Amino acid sequence: MRRAHAKRRGRILAVLAACLLAGVVLTLMLGQSFTPLTTVLRILGGAEVPGASFTVRELRLPRAVVAVLAGACFGLGGVAFQTLLRNPLASPDIIGISTGASTGAVFAIVVLSLSGTAVSIIAIAAGLGVALLIYGLSWQQGVTGARLILIGIGLAAMLQSVTAYLLMRAPSWSLQEALRWMAGSLNGVQLEQALPLFIALLLFGGLLLSRHRDLETLRMGDDIAVGLGVRLALTRITVVITAVALVAFATAVTGPIAFVAFLSGPIAARLVGRNGSLLIPSALVGALLVLLADYAGQFLLPARYPVGIVTGVLGAPYLVYLITRDNKSRGTL
Repeated sequence: MRRAHAKRRGRILAVLAACLLAGVVLTLMLGQSFTPLTTVLRILGGAEVPGASFTVRELRLPRAVVAVLAGACFGLGGVAFQTLLRNPLASPDIIGISTGASTGAVFAIVVLSLSGTAVSIIAIAAGLGVALLIYGLSWQQGVTGARLILIGIGLAAMLQSVTAYLLMRAPSWSLQEALRWMAGSLNGVQLEQALPLFIALLLFGGLLLSRHRDLETLRMGDDIAVGLGVRLALTRITVVITAVALVAFATAVTGPIAFVAFLSGPIAARLVGRNGSLLIPSALVGALLVLLADYAGQFLLPARYPVGIVTGVLGAPYLVYLITRDNKSRGTL
């Protein structure tokens, strides 16, 4: 039985990886103009093709690479929180971490008149700071999922009010940039911006994967985990810091792409089952979600929309469903 489940899981992961690769290839080929696959491969190999090199290398490639890396970061960070707290609502974009990064970025743009890397650094610091604040406020002889979620939602509402105030007072020349950033967008991304995302995914994602056994054991409850030798406090703080860092780095590059961190874990659980780690499946699902939603927002809808608008439309109904349904799984993935 276990071997059959492992084979099925391996096949699904292979299909997800193949779909992701196919999605990247198609986004490099398709757009306002069609570029044949052979031409795309020549361009990626360094050849100069008049009329196509700029489109593929400067416009489509950075967008596809950043979409995949950011989506994987969101997926990993989201499912880590959901697994740690045994609650699908415990996603960074629900409990205020993404909101904290957004408020920090808007403050940097509107008040400090910063741009580029400086905005990203402040967004990362704000996301980490808000996460530590939520964790500290929810600590009461330990951290429970329900308390952390409620405190996070309350803090997120406060931060949204601060952001709204900053936008109201923003001069016209910085308002448009702040609004574009808050929507969650891949417009104008450069290939250089993929490097910090790749490093974050390699370091923090690798550290998170190294703790996957302890994280899975925590799904059975704190008492059982301690009995099985899990160092509870160390595992929790490690997972929290790595998950927050992944989400903060992704948010700093793309803005808060709504509901990707929230949706990736449940979708992955439906695909591969709840037995075994959801980290890698969620990373693949997150990458695929951002890639496809961005393409849909560019070319498949009547007007062009930022990727965060598209994922928000997808995620909001699921959030309402999740809150109102009879939760037979008792709040777990």
